[in-house]
Amino acid sequence: MDSIFTIIVVILMALAVSGLMVGVANDAVNFLNSALGSKVAPRYVIMTVASVGILIGAITSSGMMEVARSGVFYPEMFTFRDIMMLFLGVMFANVILLDLFNTFGLPTSTTVSLVFGLLGAAIAVATVKISANDALDMSDLAQFINSGKAMAIISAILVSVVIAFTCGSIVMYITRVIFTFRYHKVFGRIGALWCGIAFSAIAYFAVFKGLKSTPLISAETLDFINAHIWIVLLCMWAGWSLLMALLQHLFKVNILKITVLAGTFSLALAFAGNDLVNFIGVPIAGYDSYKIALASGNPDMLMGELNNPVVANIGFLILAGVIMVVTLWTSKKAKSVSDTEINLAKQDEGVERFGSTLMSRSLVRLALSANKTYEAVVPESLQRALNKRFIPLRASEKDGAPFDLIRATVNLTVASLLISMATSLKLPLSTTYVTFMVAMGSSLADRAWGRESAVYRITGVLAVISGWFLTALIAFVIAFVVSIALMYGGTIAVLAIAALCAFLLIQSSVLHKKRETKASRREGSDRADEGADEVIHRCMTEVSETMEEATKIYKETLIGVFNEDRKLLKKMVKESNDLFYQARERKYEMMPTLHKLQDNYINTGHYYVQVVDYISEVTKALVHITRPCFDHIDNNHEGMTKEQVEDLMKINNEVAYIYDKIVQMLKSNDYTEIEQVLRLRDSLFESIAQAVKNQLKRIKNKATSTKSSMLYLNILNETKTMVLQSRNLLKSQKYFIEEQE
Repeated sequence: MDSIFTIIVVILMALAVSGLMVGVANDAVNFLNSALGSKVAPRYVIMTVASVGILIGAITSSGMMEVARSGVFYPEMFTFRDIMMLFLGVMFANVILLDLFNTFGLPTSTTVSLVFGLLGAAIAVATVKISANDALDMSDLAQFINSGKAMAIISAILVSVVIAFTCGSIVMYITRVIFTFRYHKVFGRIGALWCGIAFSAIAYFAVFKGLKSTPLISAETLDFINAHIWIVLLCMWAGWSLLMALLQHLFKVNILKITVLAGTFSLALAFAGNDLVNFIGVPIAGYDSYKIALASGNPDMLMGELNNPVVANIGFLILAGVIMVVTLWTSKKAKSVSDTEINLAKQDEGVERFGSTLMSRSLVRLALSANKTYEAVVPESLQRALNKRFIPLRASEKDGAPFDLIRATVNLTVASLLISMATSLKLPLSTTYVTFMVAMGSSLADRAWGRESAVYRITGVLAVISGWFLTALIAFVIAFVVSIALMYGGTIAVLAIAALCAFLLIQSSVLHKKRETKASRREGSDRADEGADEVIHRCMTEVSETMEEATKIYKETLIGVFNEDRKLLKKMVKESNDLFYQARERKYEMMPTLHKLQDNYINTGHYYVQVVDYISEVTKALVHITRPCFDHIDNNHEGMTKEQVEDLMKINNEVAYIYDKIVQMLKSNDYTEIEQVLRLRDSLFESIAQAVKNQLKRIKNKATSTKSSMLYLNILNETKTMVLQSRNLLKSQKYFIEEQE
């Protein structure tokens, strides 16, 4: 047996571990978000419940490998070498694609990624085989490919998105009308019946999606349940309702929390039991192929034996379960993916993560038009009655959770029912699509998408949905290209692509860390449990850090202009843009921050508004310096003259001295030398005025080029604006802090 196949098996196993890690990071959103978004329990409790579900689901998983071995292609048409290259191409594509989505915090379907990766790789390998055989042509491709499953999944995407969103909206609307946001009184009377329905749906889901085809549930039991489904569900509802009533009234247990945690366990169980194939199915199939070929001693044998029933290796299953649990607890990318859905579904507007698009604006206008029609048709008395059921909680009544336990139970119940029904009807369905769209539908019905946030959240939902369709295309293309390269490139291609994959994974981790750092800067004002003292401390830190960064960028920009350093100037443009966008985001965070000041809201609010506005103006002036400087050097215009450099160096020294004073006062919270900054500012303005006069003389004497003169005057003007706004910022920050004491 050629040693390259042993290397391929090792690479496949390494990719299996990577696949488990990136897969769990993406699919964790399916079973964690209802619990995390409602803050049903401390995070470690939620993670523990999910971990137990994952371990049980992984250990009881069986019959999971068929889709990887023979679900998309006919293995009897491929040799051992073909199969190994095919599997390797699939895993490279799968790991790279899922890691890319995780990096940008977007949930997608691991099932779609796997199936279309298999389809792309199988077509690539089949194409190579056909081109090498004169007796075959492309019309014979159907002999190699079983495309029915892929087409069924594509159709299921469209259907599941619409149905899940619609059902989530309808059920949430009815539920909120019944319970309202102040649900405790009504829930005390009928809550047991409601949780009985939810528990029945969750239990049914656990049986049909999580434990189906395992030794724990026999085929006869499943057939009996299917034959008497309504009687079984009615009995389950009665039993669970009675148990919930006892727990609620006799033992004073919050049955909503139990329901949400049970749903989390059920979804985690089903995820591990059914989606494990998406992560390790291909590597295990490759390992089995290697054993088959090794036993026969013929590397050119056809792999029809892959059609045989799969016997699950319990050791592999346990190891996979452990890796998934460890990843669940340690992956920062899993948190990023979860945050995307929670932010799109949270009850209150705040810092929206997505922008505005033509499509989202059009949909909002369409919804507003439909609402006008509704108001014209529906009697006002009925409108008032319904609106009373949707009166949101006041700030003092909230517990800091993005949404409440009622919505969490709706999300879990509807998702469980839809997935269970589709499974029992043998319809292909993505758990990611269903759980995400149910959450979006319920948030819409819960009036979480107000006019202040709707356009941004619709953009976010559309971005996620478009990413789902791109998943199929990208997985197909990457797997196709990689498999072609492997078939023609042999050993060199295997090693080169393995190195490339490792490099891309490392780069994505670096990119994710940068994105996470940016996100953490804006997270502070989005924390509902942040007190007034923490708000003030954060504001002081943000202002001083911004001023320090502005000082550095200004100095480096001038150095870049003097030395005509294009690379440095390009870097400064990026950093100044980042600083400006951070300042702009603070404007969106302004209202949540002001509310947290509470008692001093009126006295200090307008000073904080001024601080935020002045920071924005300072960073805007900085952008107006860095960008023209880069454009000037990038266009290869003539650099600064010796006299211009001398004047700007003098200006830079004065600016640096002023900013050192400002940063020192901001950090120490000691503003006794604020008047000195005023005098330094006035002195700087005199220097700027003199520099302008010097330049006008040079222009008159034609001692400088037009472009460099324009850039020089622009730098002086924007420097004046930047320092003026910085001094105003310092004064407002002083008043803001003093009013808090």
